[in-house]
Amino acid sequence: MRVLMVAPTPVFTPRGTPISVINRCRALTALGHTVDLVTYPIGENVEMRGLRYLRAPNILGIRSVKIGPSAAKAPLDALVFVRTVVQLMRRRYDVIHTHEEAGAFGWLLRRPARALHVYDMHNDLATVMMNYGFSAHHPLTRLAAWLELRSLRSARAAIVVIPDLATEMARKAPGVSVHLIENVSLDRPADPALTARLAREWRGNSNRPLVVYTGTLEPYQGLPLLVEAMAHVSPSPDGTKPRLVVVGGREDQIAELKRLAAAPGTPADIVYTGMRPPGEMPSCMAAADVLVSPRSSGDNTPLKIFAYMRSGRPIVATRIRSHTQVLDDSTAMLVEPDPHSIAAGIDRVIADPGRARSLGAASARCAEQRYSPRVFIERTAAAYAALGAPLPGQALIDEIAASLGS
Repeated sequence: MRVLMVAPTPVFTPRGTPISVINRCRALTALGHTVDLVTYPIGENVEMRGLRYLRAPNILGIRSVKIGPSAAKAPLDALVFVRTVVQLMRRRYDVIHTHEEAGAFGWLLRRPARALHVYDMHNDLATVMMNYGFSAHHPLTRLAAWLELRSLRSARAAIVVIPDLATEMARKAPGVSVHLIENVSLDRPADPALTARLAREWRGNSNRPLVVYTGTLEPYQGLPLLVEAMAHVSPSPDGTKPRLVVVGGREDQIAELKRLAAAPGTPADIVYTGMRPPGEMPSCMAAADVLVSPRSSGDNTPLKIFAYMRSGRPIVATRIRSHTQVLDDSTAMLVEPDPHSIAAGIDRVIADPGRARSLGAASARCAEQRYSPRVFIERTAAAYAALGAPLPGQALIDEIAASLGS
């Protein structure tokens, strides 16, 4: 099928939604579809056969867009809409595949374009607005909910990334084919040489355990909880404490985290790597003795959790819906979202190597069975089969999955 994908986000930058958009493009092009991607004039091209970038013009000179609602998104979204309309006037497409708020574009344009609409839903938009401080009754929150419902009900197929959303969307739009496709990791396996080098660099002249966090440093990620927790982690018999490695974050966010770590009562031994290339993430995770996700609230499962699981390293994560939709007590050390509980969870994993190995092995098995590249390809193919695309055989799916990182 000829697909016009519309993603109002900076593709590609190493954060959740842009990674998801690129992974969706990888799957669709590998299945034989061609994708023209309309996106922001910000980000790097990730080249692949069958994908063409159609960036909105950068007439405003905007160079970055923060995560979540922002003043910069409104004019950029308008430019993406115009670029989408122009492209639909130039070429006929079988599918308009929209992400997040661009679902409203699919609702408005599918009929004049005579195309099927696929709505790729990463978040409940009204919930996102509330997470960033807008009340449930704020006009923008109500508008987001209204547009999302229009987007969903205009779709021939909807893709959601977490189980709770699948249930909710099936209830709101019973006539729409809803497909749950978790944002799994399509990264290549860790490089053993790079893994060993990173572990040496981060440990320094000691054999202290490494507690590794990867991802953005947005407020909802819970990094202040983790920094405080590290002050309460128990020392090893030789008196050394585990070292925290924070992989990711902007310079201003790292500076703020350093300020918190230097406050009285929260001394912590922390290495800040800044942003690393996406291809290094599996090695960063493989270098860890413990992987942590300290989110304090939320429903959406962070993309890194699927990569954590594939790494086979033990995971300490907070017992909130963001994590428990994917993790349970057999696959992770789940703890309450407070510093003392996080510290106790890290202590338990480090003190019991057998349990650490068991948790890591169980999460890796679960990832292979439920969140592997093969499952990702199968479910993407099924979503497009609902539009009339041919459903590939298992041998082809296995071949595609192997090429994408399985």
